[in-house]
Amino acid sequence: MVSISPEAPQSLNAAAPAPLRILLDGIDRLGRLDGWIGGFCLLMLTLLMLCEVATRFLSNFLPFFPPSISIAWEYSSYLMAASFTFGAAMTLRVGGHIRVVLLLKNAPVPVQRALEILSAAAGFAFMAFLTSAMAKFAWAAFLRGQVSTSSDTPLWFPEAVVTFGMLLLTLQFLARAIQAALGLPLEDHRMKASPVE
Repeated sequence: MVSISPEAPQSLNAAAPAPLRILLDGIDRLGRLDGWIGGFCLLMLTLLMLCEVATRFLSNFLPFFPPSISIAWEYSSYLMAASFTFGAAMTLRVGGHIRVVLLLKNAPVPVQRALEILSAAAGFAFMAFLTSAMAKFAWAAFLRGQVSTSSDTPLWFPEAVVTFGMLLLTLQFLARAIQAALGLPLEDHRMKASPVE
């Protein structure tokens, strides 16, 4: 059975100064929330696609059944984008992103820490820029009153959801840079899903 522990029994950031510890623990909590929301979006995406398949199948035999759910493909794209962005911060915290560690493994520990700080800071700067751009994009859609062509859904709403997921990843990169600078553990393996038995 796969399970993700919603709470961490003991902070890995305990060695950090009090204000930073509060910040880092808060970001870890947001990372857990991020994973749960991402999982919920993935579940909703799966259910929506199963309903679309069932509707199409039943429409072959029952003439009163519609041939498809009109919003299925549009909303599935929103849910897919939300799943990707909401899962990213928790994945970073557990060390699940693909990384090339050939240089890290062969470098001395101080160089490893410096490289971790630089890569986390670069990730933070890149994601901060993307989050800012996406926030402006969502705000512009809100001001213009843009809606989707197939369902009249206000486009600012899914864009704001994706922006929030990107913001959580930005914060996780900030936390990683701070943790690397302070010599704290960079990954929390307690947040990983337990293996299927």
